[in-house]
Amino acid sequence: MNSEYSIAAHWTGGFDETGLRDWAEKLRGQLLAQQVSLGLVFMSPKFFPHAKAVLEILRVHARIPLLAGCSSGGLIAGEHEFENTDGLALALYSLPGAELKGVRFTQAQVEEANGAYWHLETGVEPKHTNGWLVFIDPFHLDSESWIRGWNEAYAPLPTFGGLASGISSDQTTQVYLNGDVFEDGGVAISVGGDVKLEGVISQGCTPIGETWTLTRVEKNIIHHIGNRPAYAVLAETFQKLPPEEQRKAQGNLLIGLVVNQYLEDFHRGDFLVRNLIGGDPNSGVLAVGALPRAGQMMQFQRRDAAAATEDMNELLDRAQKQLGGATIYGGCLCCCNGRGQNLFSAPNHDAELVQKQLGPFGLAGFFCNGEIGPVGGKNYLHGFTASLALFVKK
Repeated sequence: MNSEYSIAAHWTGGFDETGLRDWAEKLRGQLLAQQVSLGLVFMSPKFFPHAKAVLEILRVHARIPLLAGCSSGGLIAGEHEFENTDGLALALYSLPGAELKGVRFTQAQVEEANGAYWHLETGVEPKHTNGWLVFIDPFHLDSESWIRGWNEAYAPLPTFGGLASGISSDQTTQVYLNGDVFEDGGVAISVGGDVKLEGVISQGCTPIGETWTLTRVEKNIIHHIGNRPAYAVLAETFQKLPPEEQRKAQGNLLIGLVVNQYLEDFHRGDFLVRNLIGGDPNSGVLAVGALPRAGQMMQFQRRDAAAATEDMNELLDRAQKQLGGATIYGGCLCCCNGRGQNLFSAPNHDAELVQKQLGPFGLAGFFCNGEIGPVGGKNYLHGFTASLALFVKK
């Protein structure tokens, strides 16, 4: 699917220099806008030996001034998701008036980073960017540390993207910037000027029960919720569900933490969803995959295919209303590799929903080892999430 400003396609063949050259030229010819501003490319591991040659072919023959992306075992192009099939996905975007800059970063920089460090390293001040698109190798870069430092430098500006996937048996992935192939670190694209980044972070959950205040917390252990033993509140929430809902929630319960405490009321999308690691009915505590704080608002969540569909639909609907007819030039969709047919038992779930609600436009992306996106004015690493970045006219 494509629009005047963007186009995306999937190459199903192997490495074929002539074929790829013709394919890139044809794709470029189908883009109605005069100029390509940005290209995003995602390749399956089969292309690892040829990645550098592929980047050169695409840059020259699709005339791409800035090209970025990474490797993945599952690719997204248009309204299609290609899971466990070889190939590459390419999107071309024309972004009128955009100021774009691509940068590479490494684990050594992450270890050094503090405060304004990233402004100097990237050469991009917060006032000169509207947001970032980031692709990272998960095996050789501590992405939790990276995102903490990155938030210090750039939050509340949004950062979207994902962690590359590749050959997990030998922990090899690739990230791409222009003609370069890296097997570690990450690449970031700053989007500034007349184009902003808007998006949808669908964490695949539906809220259950009521909202509560955390009243006693120690690191990742929640002792009290609403001045009651945390485990008792969880048990009561579960017992109040209708039998059918209880069946769905069995083994699929999580916790949603409100990040922005200044909101009057809380809706889907205001919660950072994290795992419930365990609970003890005797001591009444819950262990969670986060570091919540006393006074923070929370709500339990359920995750399954139906909840994930409901969440995605509602958040896309809200995004459409908030955009209010603004021009969407194109998009990048980063989906957890636990989604797709694994979760929905049907192909193309997320990509089709995006195109149906907000498209048609050029959309490319991949299945990730972790997704990056904002919740409540800060950027986080997520799981089981669809992170959709939209290039929107400012």
